[in-house]
Amino acid sequence: MLRFLATRAAVLLPTLLVIITLSFFLMRVAPGGPFDADAQLEPEILENLRAAYDLDRPLVEQYGIYLSRLARGDLGPSISNKDYTVSELIAIGLPVSLELGLTALLIATLLGLPLGIVAAAHQNRWLDHTIGTLAMAGIAVPSLITAPLLTLVFGVMLKVLPVAGWGDGAWENKILPLTALALPQLAVIARLSRGAFLDVRRQNFIRAARARGLPEWRVVLVHALPPTLVPLVSYLAPAVAGVMTGSIVIEQIFGLPGVGRYFVQGALSRDYPLVMGVVIVYATAVLLMNLLADLAYAALDPRIRRGLLAGATT
Repeated sequence: MLRFLATRAAVLLPTLLVIITLSFFLMRVAPGGPFDADAQLEPEILENLRAAYDLDRPLVEQYGIYLSRLARGDLGPSISNKDYTVSELIAIGLPVSLELGLTALLIATLLGLPLGIVAAAHQNRWLDHTIGTLAMAGIAVPSLITAPLLTLVFGVMLKVLPVAGWGDGAWENKILPLTALALPQLAVIARLSRGAFLDVRRQNFIRAARARGLPEWRVVLVHALPPTLVPLVSYLAPAVAGVMTGSIVIEQIFGLPGVGRYFVQGALSRDYPLVMGVVIVYATAVLLMNLLADLAYAALDPRIRRGLLAGATT
C-alpha cells in the first residue's frame, strides 16, 4: 500500500508542472494584456509598468522567473489588486469557497445517497420513477439557471432570504448559494447510488447474507453499502474540486468573496499572477482528491485492496 501511495504521489508534481506550463503560455499568447485599459498613459509609463511585472522580458524568460518564484512559494503580486499579493487574495477567498463547496457536497451526499438507495429498493415503482425524474431535472438544469431562479423566488418575490453578500458568514446568506450548488450534485449522486445499489444487490454475497437470516437493515448497511460507495467515491473526489470551480458562477451571482470571484476578475483584467494562482490551487485540489479516492477504493472494496497489496509485493 505504501509503495502504491508513493508511486501515485510521485506523479502529482510532474502533472502539476504540465498544468502550470500550459496555463502560463496559453494566457500569455491570448489577445490582450493587463495594461490595455491604460492605453491613455504615456508609453514610458506603460513600459515601466511592464518592466515592474517582468512582462518586458522574452516569454521563456518570464516562465523561468515564475517557476523560480513559485519554487519559493511566491505566487507574485496581483496586477489588478495592487495592495495585495496573490497569496493574500487566495487566503482571503479560499475559506469562503471551501466552506461553500464542501458544505454543498456534504448536503448533496447526505440527501442523494439515501434517495438513490430508496429508489433502487423500489425499482420500477412510482417512488423510483419520481426520484429518477427529479434527478434528471436536477442534472439537466445547471446552477447558472437555478441560482437566478432561486434569487427571484426567495429573494425578490417572497423576500425571505438575502439575494447577495456573505454577511460575515451568516446562515441566511448561505442558503441560496448552497442550494444552487448542491442541487445538481444531489441529482448525480442519487443516480449513481441507485445504479450502484442495484448492481450490488444482485451479487452472491448479498444473497448469502440474506440466506443466513440477517435482518434487511444489516444486509444493506453492513454488506451492501460499502461496495455501493465505491463508484460514488470515484465521483466525489473530482466533484470536490468541481464544486469549487462551479462556485465561480455562484460567487459572481451572489456577490460572495470567494476565490472564484477573484478568478473571474483576474481573467477579465488579464491579471496573470492571480489567474495562475487560482489555477494552481484548483489543480492541486483535483490531484490530491484523486489520490484520496484511490485510497478510499482500497478501504471500501477488499478486492481492490488485495490487488494493491499484490502489486506492492511484486
